[in-house]
Amino acid sequence: MAEGQMAELIRFADDENSVTVRVLNRTTDGVPEGCLETEIVASSEFANGHLKEVYLLEDDLEQWAEVLDRLASGRSAVWMDDGRNPEITITPQGPYLSQGQTLDAVEITVRDVQVSLTSVCILVRLADGWVEEHRRRLAQVRSSWQLSE
Repeated sequence: MAEGQMAELIRFADDENSVTVRVLNRTTDGVPEGCLETEIVASSEFANGHLKEVYLLEDDLEQWAEVLDRLASGRSAVWMDDGRNPEITITPQGPYLSQGQTLDAVEITVRDVQVSLTSVCILVRLADGWVEEHRRRLAQVRSSWQLSE
């Protein structure tokens, strides 16, 4: 993948629900030069949300790596909780009950703390190996956008 192509840094998805963070571009002027412009998309049968103009610094990617370590150990984590961007909380706990069925799912909450002050909480059933898949995505974004690892 060459710089300038969209990449998914985060993709929590099943057949019904999803939360993605897509890297769209590297900024060249305005809001700090050299950071990554991203968007966050949350989708379910009940709610759909789209946050544009979310900017990631290299520190944000390092914190995402730390969040993945925490999630790999089965603990909850919050990413981007500095008030600069929307924050994402991931809770790998369950099971949850839905329509009389037990779901083994991850709860993802996206909260827009800067603009709309709204949030959405989505349950996503993930396949085994999802943490490793996200580590691969992170490495790919760092490599494609020429960021340090």
